[in-house]
Amino acid sequence: MAVAKTPKRRVTGIGGVFLRARQPKRLAKWYRKHLGIDVAGQVAVFRWRSPRAKGRIGHTVWALWSPAEWDFGSQSARAMLNYRVQDLDWLLAALRKEGVEVENRIKESKYGRFGWVTDPEGNRIELWEPPLRYLTTERQIPMG
Repeated sequence: MAVAKTPKRRVTGIGGVFLRARQPKRLAKWYRKHLGIDVAGQVAVFRWRSPRAKGRIGHTVWALWSPAEWDFGSQSARAMLNYRVQDLDWLLAALRKEGVEVENRIKESKYGRFGWVTDPEGNRIELWEPPLRYLTTERQIPMG
């Protein structure tokens, strides 16, 4: 008797929210004052605990970037979401087969591997596969 394969999970969580700002420092000050976001420079890190793995802490990054600092795929794009994924290569291949617009490059860094897709409305989406020492979305990753 054949055992049914469990389908791979695609997105496992939100890794970050990135906003384009003409004056990032000024906008960061506004977010600190009016919304109470603890912005250090242009970045805030929200800590959260997993209900599934007690004691493990995760992070979601929130950042402001000038157009020259970060590529959102289009000069008119005001924001970009970053989603955590478990297997970037598998997901990008699956998305290509489904006809999704997928960038050919993958960026590798100490923070993991990154790929990009574009949704039907032209929004650029960053897909992030955390490094091996960060196997699940509940494990802590050093930020900087």
